[in-house]
Amino acid sequence: MESPRDELDLDRFQVTKAVQALQACLKSSSSSQKLFENDGQAISLLLTQWKIPRKEQTIRISLPHGLRTESGDVCLFTRDEPRMTSEQTVRFYKKLLAERGVKNAIEVIPFNMLKTEYKPFEAKRRLLGNFDLFLSDARIRRRLPSHIGKHFYERKKAPLSVDLESKHLARDMERLIQGTSLTVSNKGSCCMVRVAHSGMTADEMVENVMTAVSTISAKLAMTGKNIKIIHLKSLTSVALPIYTSDLSHLAVVEEARKKARSTKGAKKRKRENKNTEVSDLKTNETEEEKDRKEEEIPQLVPIEMPTKKPKQETISKKGLKKVPKPAAGKGLKKTVKDTKLTKKTPKVTARDLKRKAKNK
Repeated sequence: MESPRDELDLDRFQVTKAVQALQACLKSSSSSQKLFENDGQAISLLLTQWKIPRKEQTIRISLPHGLRTESGDVCLFTRDEPRMTSEQTVRFYKKLLAERGVKNAIEVIPFNMLKTEYKPFEAKRRLLGNFDLFLSDARIRRRLPSHIGKHFYERKKAPLSVDLESKHLARDMERLIQGTSLTVSNKGSCCMVRVAHSGMTADEMVENVMTAVSTISAKLAMTGKNIKIIHLKSLTSVALPIYTSDLSHLAVVEEARKKARSTKGAKKRKRENKNTEVSDLKTNETEEEKDRKEEEIPQLVPIEMPTKKPKQETISKKGLKKVPKPAAGKGLKKTVKDTKLTKKTPKVTARDLKRKAKNK
């Protein structure tokens, strides 16, 4: 939530004048528009911003005077209770709401019934037109978008999450049913929120408008100063201005955006520095682990060889005789080789030497 200095200084007298003019416009309208007045024509705030926000935001607003009566059209999507049929589940949750003190008449639709009976496109369109507000059990909220379709979100009737196991269920349901919500889109600079209906008195309308503007300016993601113009209008009337900001607010918005960018850049640099420090620590740790492993490698110790030679087995003569003789072919080859290699050299005697000397 933003600081109180970002809240808008809305002039209550200007709001009162706009409400009175709007009521006079509704009273002097045609008969067809008077029919809407009897049903409670919606009165909304139209907000125009200086800068288009980067992200979409939903702001829930608690109003001092509720927008719906006890017989309002409210639908509640619940989960399927184990070992119960759809009819038994409906009775179970209606009894639970009555025991917790919820006074509003709420239509209960279990998830299995939503998948089967409201599967066709036309059935979903009828369901969307029959109810003004949709609530969802927090335990099945993430499963709803694929079954209800995109039209619920386009018509700004997305189911609001509620914790059915809460001890203060009646208070939570009352805030959601009697309150309102603003969807700040990131696709344009204008957004609208319902704050009253034509059946209220002027004082009740003024109180709701003042509460809604203070809540929006405090919870807006950028700053309350980003709001440029606020108009009050009904479905058929013109838009009556109740607030116009100065050009100085544009400078405030720019400064806030620059601060946000600088803080974001500082956080990013801080994160990068932390990552680099962590990586450096990891590298240092790995180097230390490597050194430790190298130190822990055991030195090779030479293996001592035995000094005494093993005793050779002595073969007896009897054993030699018993050795089988080689085959005939192998023996012949060996003898041939031996004859080739060994040549007989004649013996030289003294007589031979004398004969050689005489012949010369």
